[in-house]
Amino acid sequence: MKKIGLIGGTGPESTLLYYKKLNSLIDSLTENKAMPDMVIESVNFRKAWNMLVDGDYNSLSKYISEKVNLLKKSGAEVMALTAVTMHIVFDTIIEQTGADLISIPMSVCNEAIRCNYRKIGLLGTIFTMENDYMKKDLVQAGIEVIVPNETDRKLVAKRIFEELEVGIVKESTLVEFNEIISRMKKEHGIEAVVLGCTELPLLLNDDNCVLPCMDSVAIHIQELINACTE
Repeated sequence: MKKIGLIGGTGPESTLLYYKKLNSLIDSLTENKAMPDMVIESVNFRKAWNMLVDGDYNSLSKYISEKVNLLKKSGAEVMALTAVTMHIVFDTIIEQTGADLISIPMSVCNEAIRCNYRKIGLLGTIFTMENDYMKKDLVQAGIEVIVPNETDRKLVAKRIFEELEVGIVKESTLVEFNEIISRMKKEHGIEAVVLGCTELPLLLNDDNCVLPCMDSVAIHIQELINACTE
């Protein structure tokens, strides 16, 4: 089994999900015979977030690339970022490190194709909803991607940053998000919603959402499992 390397800390809650799920799912897959060797390089979330807000993508890519190189030195063979938003500098990180990182956007795209979706909604941080890095693979595959209106985007981003990033899950926020998803379904006819922030599965799932959820964490983790056990 190949050693897994993760860039964590953006934020801590999603990093915990990756660590726990990778261990438990591989343990189950191997009938309690093995758990993966794993290393996590955790970034300073506040530092990385400030770089994002300031638009200092050069510093952000350099900072994360340093962490990726440490994963490589540790012997990690299957590597990934544990945050969708950090994929804003994904291509630059690949150029700077030569690492073969498993992409969240491409993993989600592959799953959307498998599910035969033609039009999907996207929730995430303001960067994810208003930039192309989470959408471009889907669009190239012929899948239309819809984001909430400006007012709703700001609300989603606020709830992610002030609540979910620090592990706060509120029923009132669930109601708000379902209202937003319902509007997107009514106005645009979306068939499913991408949980395009790795903290969103703390709040939304197929059991409590008005539409099927494409859980970017679960989808990405399965890709990592396939890669490390092949």
